[in-house]
Amino acid sequence: MSAKYAAIRTMFELIWLARLPGLVRLLSRSRGVIFTLHRVLPDTPADFSPNAILQVEPSFLEYVIERVRDLGIDIVSLDEALVRLAAPPKPRPFVVLTFDDAYKDNLKYALPILQRQEAPFTLYVPTALVDGVGELWWQAIEDIITRQEAIALTSGEETDYVDTRTTRQKQSAFDALYWQMRQMPEDQRIVLLRKFAADYGYDLDQQCRDLIMDWPELRHFAGEPLCTIGAHTVHHYELAKLPLDQARNEMAKSADIIQSQFGQRPAHISYPLGGPLSAGQREFALAREIGFASGVTTRPGGLYEHHAESPHALPRISLNGYFQSRRYVDVFATGAIFSLLGKLTG
Repeated sequence: MSAKYAAIRTMFELIWLARLPGLVRLLSRSRGVIFTLHRVLPDTPADFSPNAILQVEPSFLEYVIERVRDLGIDIVSLDEALVRLAAPPKPRPFVVLTFDDAYKDNLKYALPILQRQEAPFTLYVPTALVDGVGELWWQAIEDIITRQEAIALTSGEETDYVDTRTTRQKQSAFDALYWQMRQMPEDQRIVLLRKFAADYGYDLDQQCRDLIMDWPELRHFAGEPLCTIGAHTVHHYELAKLPLDQARNEMAKSADIIQSQFGQRPAHISYPLGGPLSAGQREFALAREIGFASGVTTRPGGLYEHHAESPHALPRISLNGYFQSRRYVDVFATGAIFSLLGKLTG
């Protein structure tokens, strides 16, 4: 675990030991929180698993649902959350469960829990990935580095060969390649990714088909009345890195495709990656212009009454796979703590 996550764990421990979450929830004006989830898997991640932050165990998901209800917090749909944000006086606190990317494991492991617990949830769908032609590039570079003892890292016309035998070396190589791709324009990132995958015999399309629900699976998933389907663009590109017209098309076309598949236009959108580098005021304005009722980011924080006036820039709290300790759920459910953290780190 990195020094950053070790520091966060220490902070969570101190907050929990001081019994602060209950007091903060009592005194703060936060009305609720939106949780971000991605993968739900029973498997214990390997020593080198940089994307383990996106993965929680089924038993942890079920405990989260049970614990927040024990705390007197309702689990509600996004539509109900928007109503509660605008409703005076302060209503009962709430949690919204959201899942990004439409992983197959959501169907196998998460859906039975959500049904058993009668917990409403939203699934944000990147349509090209469901078509089986997108790139889960963050997972692809992990998979390639996992099985290699050395890789070539190319920047411009220079190529460096780095050892990836040990876990530390693999993590270092992953970090370098990940942030190189994050800083590139999306068209250049795709070229680099496809060359990297081809060099090491990695089938990106097969990876997509293996990990993401296809349309029949998604229709089965969406047939659950507890489910709200939201948009997550077409190709899962970082919208802030795209020209305006392309960003608008990514958002609007994804809604068009979902409407054609399900007969109902999605009212909500999640901005891919969702941090300040990936979505900002331009994207929030586009979501409003296109007609979405809400847009969610990955900027940490609770939901307050003022968010009723800016529903296209809603914060979320990640149920991070590195912090699957039951005592931390009280911290996760306390929006004001994450609003403060967002101000300190933003």
